[in-house]
Amino acid sequence: MTPRTVVIAPDSFKGTVSASDAARAIAEGWLEVSPGDDVLVLPQADGGEGTLDAIRASVTGSCLRGDWLELPDGSAVVELARVCGITLLDELDPLGASTRRLGEAMRDAVESGATALTVALGGSASTDGGTGALSALGMRFSGSRGEVLPDGGGALIHLESVDRSRIMAVPPLTLLVDVTAPLLGPTGAAAVFGPQKGATVDHVARLDAGLARLAALMGADPSEPGMGAAGGTAYGLAAAFGADATSGAEHVARLTGLDAALTRADVVITGEGRFDAQSLTGKVVGGILDRARSAGAVPAVIAGSVDVDPGAWSASLAELAGSARAAMADPLPWLVEAGRRAARDAGRPAP
Repeated sequence: MTPRTVVIAPDSFKGTVSASDAARAIAEGWLEVSPGDDVLVLPQADGGEGTLDAIRASVTGSCLRGDWLELPDGSAVVELARVCGITLLDELDPLGASTRRLGEAMRDAVESGATALTVALGGSASTDGGTGALSALGMRFSGSRGEVLPDGGGALIHLESVDRSRIMAVPPLTLLVDVTAPLLGPTGAAAVFGPQKGATVDHVARLDAGLARLAALMGADPSEPGMGAAGGTAYGLAAAFGADATSGAEHVARLTGLDAALTRADVVITGEGRFDAQSLTGKVVGGILDRARSAGAVPAVIAGSVDVDPGAWSASLAELAGSARAAMADPLPWLVEAGRRAARDAGRPAP
């Protein structure tokens, strides 16, 4: 059989296995069946959980420095989900959760000499408009009596003044976002994402009002797409530093060389924890399927569960393992098995 070039480019299987580990397991299974093939492992991400790991796995010469990643050109990558993401909490705290740890990681990278800074925004536990991060970088958020407000989006309802005089200077800053939501209103950070973080209807109203107070004082346009990312952290950082928000998936694809790899691929395997209708509307996996087809490669999907037809060969770990619980408890063996099956069957109609 003529050797094939296979690109394995999954997103993370959120809460169970990283994109890097998933890609390696799929590759292991594929090579057991077809050891002569050229298999390229290029894990992907969208700015949320696993972004730093995906970049680290694909960019030669990158080095983890505590909570941030140093790239060969001297720039740094910081991932919010890694330092203060929702998966790190034992208990949700919609009013008190903060992005302070993100600011501390950014400060560390800058003080270590980073020449540029990329901040991946996704998977947040908070709706604080980035005020925790900005506080760690020297900005002061005060109430009516001049008191420094406590961390958390719930305190922003009392925000009366912002002092930027002691904020740390940062190198050129890029914000990676995984949503297009604005900061405020029914499609904004609090209304859309607050309930996922434990917010009640009353909490949402309070958080949205607090973010509106922040926007009135910070001055940047809260209606810009993406400003609601990470509980409004995109807005806070953009307003403070003039940073632009860009698609996390597109940025990671460029850094990892995905498009160049696809030009010579015969088969492209992508995947995530749950493949559903949202996967086909701007998410990492749907985008890779489109890219694969445009490049003339055979697309394939391996996911924890496959809830809609991807229009390509697919494998569900839940079906292979017998249940979603079994697949989530120990996903790596099932990813290896899915890789074996893909090597035998991808490119043919699914049985």
